[in-house]
Amino acid sequence: MQWLQYVREIPDFPEPGVLFRDILPVLAHPDGLAEIVQELEALIRPWQPEVIMAPEARGFLLAGPLAFSLNVGLVAVRKPGKLPAPVIDEAYTLEYGENHLQMEAGLPLAGKRVVIVDDVLATGGTVAAAARLAHRAGAEVVGFAFLIELVSLQGRSRLSSEVPVGALTAL
Repeated sequence: MQWLQYVREIPDFPEPGVLFRDILPVLAHPDGLAEIVQELEALIRPWQPEVIMAPEARGFLLAGPLAFSLNVGLVAVRKPGKLPAPVIDEAYTLEYGENHLQMEAGLPLAGKRVVIVDDVLATGGTVAAAARLAHRAGAEVVGFAFLIELVSLQGRSRLSSEVPVGALTAL
């Protein structure tokens, strides 16, 4: 996992007490980007997804190449005010506050196998909200995939124990 050398740690961001893991430097290195896409694809492929769902914003950066590589659809889950109406809205909490996620209503997700992809599994609030959006749209969540899992924050405990959770590394 050579890509780990490019992860930048930023203390006290976005607020005091939070140690932010920044994956943007990983994506700036072609070898880092290629490595994470290949590793995530190998993790996800056995789950046989039909759609990759990704929350804003770094999840988008991972989901695009993965969806292309796996030849599956891509659904962007956005923060409020970013999508034209109508939307499905879901509230959630994260380690430093509360927020909402939205996705376009009426997307053809009913009966589809969805894998939710994001950069970091912290408290699990963001991806749990994305999973609730997928279920509300009639999809079946068949996996969660991350670059990094912050084990001490116990994010897995907020996700269904019946759905596989994979991370390329745990910190």
